[in-house]
Amino acid sequence: MMDDVQHSEAASRRVLVVDDEHSIVDAVATALRYEGFVVHTAGNGRAALALAQEHDLDLVVLDVMMPDLDGLEVARRLRDDGVTTPILFLTARTGLDTKSAAFGLGADDYVTKPFSLAELMMRVRAILRRTSGAAGSDTHDADHLLRFADVVMDTEAHLVHRGGEPIQLTATEFRLLRLFMMNPGRVLAKSQILDHVWHYDFDGDSNVLETYVSYLRRKLNDHGPNLIHTVRLVGYVLRTEAGQ
Repeated sequence: MMDDVQHSEAASRRVLVVDDEHSIVDAVATALRYEGFVVHTAGNGRAALALAQEHDLDLVVLDVMMPDLDGLEVARRLRDDGVTTPILFLTARTGLDTKSAAFGLGADDYVTKPFSLAELMMRVRAILRRTSGAAGSDTHDADHLLRFADVVMDTEAHLVHRGGEPIQLTATEFRLLRLFMMNPGRVLAKSQILDHVWHYDFDGDSNVLETYVSYLRRKLNDHGPNLIHTVRLVGYVLRTEAGQ
């Protein structure tokens, strides 16, 4: 019964798979189609950009190392064009610099090659759950407007303003800020945040969380004083400098 539910939920979801290795494209696309997803494929970055503009996508599975435009450049152009579709990077690169660049461009996950299709499908489902608001106890606000200090979040329209100025957030940054705004003044442990925002623990890699907090802070701090504070050895808390 659970497989039938997951299959029906996936049926309306569109995923773009981009990789210059045909065997990987075929394997990933087959696994996604088996679970009911509508799948588009591309073998290079330019074709990926065209498909992303042509279709209303729910997720892009994107290789980093490609001959014409690499995945990082594809992601950069998508974000510059205002495309906020979640991105899951596939790559043989394991260096922190590449991971940092990927998350800096709004990546929602990063899977290194070689990988298991079972794990990839788990991560795909996790991304779609958190970006669609279909999972988690924080998805049924009585009021779709959240306010803290001069920050206003519209959870239905997926809009954030600070001091009246709009702030562009990726889907994961939005969920991270939403968790903070639903718990103002409360110290949230890193494990709590990973569980609520990512729905799994990234194999215990808290660097992912630290990177996202850094990017979210930067966007918020462009419009006012810091609101997200580090609590050493514990986690983070949303509060004003005065502790209000």
